[in-house]
Amino acid sequence: MSDIARPSRVARAEIIRTTVICVLVVVIYYLVPIEPGVTGVHRLVRAAITGVGVLVVAAMVLAQVRRQLTADPADVRLTRLAIAIVSGVIVFALADLVISFSDPGQFVNMTTKTDALYFAIGTLTTVGYGDVHAQGQLARAAVCLQMVFSVGVLATGASLLVKRWTERAAARRPT
Repeated sequence: MSDIARPSRVARAEIIRTTVICVLVVVIYYLVPIEPGVTGVHRLVRAAITGVGVLVVAAMVLAQVRRQLTADPADVRLTRLAIAIVSGVIVFALADLVISFSDPGQFVNMTTKTDALYFAIGTLTTVGYGDVHAQGQLARAAVCLQMVFSVGVLATGASLLVKRWTERAAARRPT
């Protein structure tokens, strides 16, 4: 393989850094303490924190998508976009889990963090096997927001990420 076709040390370091951060985001998701059966003020605080988290990640993903659309492809760092996309999936999984633990009748078969992550990924990728699904009105409203966010923001971000990686790979190939 020629030096032109091989990713630079900087590119390899960026890929490793992005992978490590994305893995850390998932690990943090599993470490966040969310227990079922919380009521009263704790329930409201949990809902408020979850809502703020969704808004922050949505703003982060939108900012990265906007940056990708307006920047010169050679100047764009993909790290932030990849992390924003993974964070978006994680925040929606957390939101689904909070809804499920706050009112167990809202989702069918969602009892663990893995169930919530599985459901969020299934919803955001529009696969949806149906084994875990929204049953209550609050859960269905949250899932509607996830679907709109998925189609409007995450799909755009993911397609831009793949496009930029493809462009970079093509630029490294010898002519």
